[in-house]
Amino acid sequence: QVQLVESGGGLVQAGGSLRLSCTASGRTTSNYAMGWFRQAPGKEREFVAATTITISSTGDIARIADSVKGRFTISRDNAKKTVYLQMNSLKPEDTAVYYCAARLAAVPTMTASSYAYWGQGTQVTVSS
Repeated sequence: QVQLVESGGGLVQAGGSLRLSCTASGRTTSNYAMGWFRQAPGKEREFVAATTITISSTGDIARIADSVKGRFTISRDNAKKTVYLQMNSLKPEDTAVYYCAARLAAVPTMTASSYAYWGQGTQVTVSS
């Protein structure tokens, strides 16, 4: 089992920034992927960003949704098994519960069903 613990959500004004963190523990493999999805009220869960977590720096893959490209950045600390989502220039439409996800395969996908492990979610609210 893999456990994911998120932190960093909150309330921010439009144009502001937040940084989310997610740390994995438990039975992670040498190469695995972690990412972020979000779900707004009444909407389906959508992909935000994901990256490979790997011992080696070669072969890393990162993906990011078009809706946040240029505003959000995903990064990682392999040793800490932690992935970060830096969110800048936040908009009210970014308001959602943000979920951290992990899959025990190196390639980060954009499909929620391919991730076996999920965090509890952290609320991000952007006021106009």
